[in-house]
Amino acid sequence: MSGKAVKWLLGILVVLVLAGGAFLKFIVYPESATLTVAEGTGPSPELPAPKKTVMPTVNIASAVGWPEGQKPTAAEGLKVNAFASGLKHPRWLYKLPNGDILVAETAGPKKAGDGGFRGWVAEQIQSAAGAIVESADRITLLRDTDGDGVADVKTAFLTGLHSPFGMALVGNDLYVANADSLWRFPYEEGETEIAASGEKVVDLPAGINHHWTKNVIASPDGTKLYITVGSNSNVGENGMDVEKGRAAIWEMDRATGKTRIYASGLRNPNGLAFEPDTGTLWTAVNERDEIGSDLVPDYITSVKEGGFYGWPYSYYGQHVDERVQPQKPDLVAKAIVPDYALGPHTASLGIAFSYDAKLPEGWNRGLFVGQHGSWNRRPKSGYKVIYVPFENGMPSGDPKDVLTGFLNKDDEAQGRPVDVLVDGAGDLLVTDDVGNTVWRVSSASPNS
Repeated sequence: MSGKAVKWLLGILVVLVLAGGAFLKFIVYPESATLTVAEGTGPSPELPAPKKTVMPTVNIASAVGWPEGQKPTAAEGLKVNAFASGLKHPRWLYKLPNGDILVAETAGPKKAGDGGFRGWVAEQIQSAAGAIVESADRITLLRDTDGDGVADVKTAFLTGLHSPFGMALVGNDLYVANADSLWRFPYEEGETEIAASGEKVVDLPAGINHHWTKNVIASPDGTKLYITVGSNSNVGENGMDVEKGRAAIWEMDRATGKTRIYASGLRNPNGLAFEPDTGTLWTAVNERDEIGSDLVPDYITSVKEGGFYGWPYSYYGQHVDERVQPQKPDLVAKAIVPDYALGPHTASLGIAFSYDAKLPEGWNRGLFVGQHGSWNRRPKSGYKVIYVPFENGMPSGDPKDVLTGFLNKDDEAQGRPVDVLVDGAGDLLVTDDVGNTVWRVSSASPNS
């Protein structure tokens, strides 16, 4: 049988799997979780033995969008409304000094190179989950001129980008992290469009782009930029040559333009935030797949300069991933244990400290986390926004749900949360790339 015919037959299998045929469940679901998400959460998550399966667990929440008039469910004492709707795959947020909100309407670029059959199957899975759409390649400005909690100005702020994601303003320099490079644009406060073509600052690793999102944040003093670069594979199966400079957080000196690897072994870091009291950099990281529904928990962690966090050779410190050969025991011995697990396969992305939030007591001393949701776990995990309380600069208790209801009664995705941001009014904004909406979470009590 020709290779084309084999791929065609396997394609039929994938389609049937995605359709959820009951007779294929023994293939689609070779295993399921034995632990709860809570048991894989916190400073000391339970880490059972890996499960080896012929095929990875595929348990997709098909993207269906929100029915007319429906919205997520806010926790007690909070309420939610649409801050902006009718967007195209909104992913990442940034707050400008005058209160304007920037949102990156974006999706992954067409992949270069060849991720092999596994990469092709992954694309089918992502497509069913609503993750593969044509990228608008646009940053849109949202402005609430009358303070009613709804953006009444929506303009195309920057266009013609290449899968933009992270944004950072230092002085009058607006930095935008595209999938393959960091760019700088001139910004004047109050403007609703940047017409300048901008200047490329530095190239970033691209290629196969298993993880294409690049986030950027400025240091509190504005002298440094920190840039996330995810891995080019799940666990190095595309070879380590294509992982150069990846699975890492870069540091760039703004004055000289020089870059270096600030921390490595981070499979797919996305969210970045400085803890206000200590000034410590924190990140949210998506861990590896395909060793069972209980492994490996995604996590938030403080980022240590020069630190190595295990990928691909180990996870959660010295837990060796035997799929990766040859191993590097010298690196594994140095692997740092993350600070706080967020549950397996939750796809935790955006983070925002709540210290400036004008929300009821109990929500203003911690970290908000957007959990995009699983595909490799049975039952599903994530698909919500959570809050992790902090004390003395560190997580200090169990997480609480902020926004839920993204999955309907049929386990379909009405929405998928991505980024979180505390706006100038002290409310929480949440991007939803399936619902094409930016949600606003505020106090249910006008006296709060």
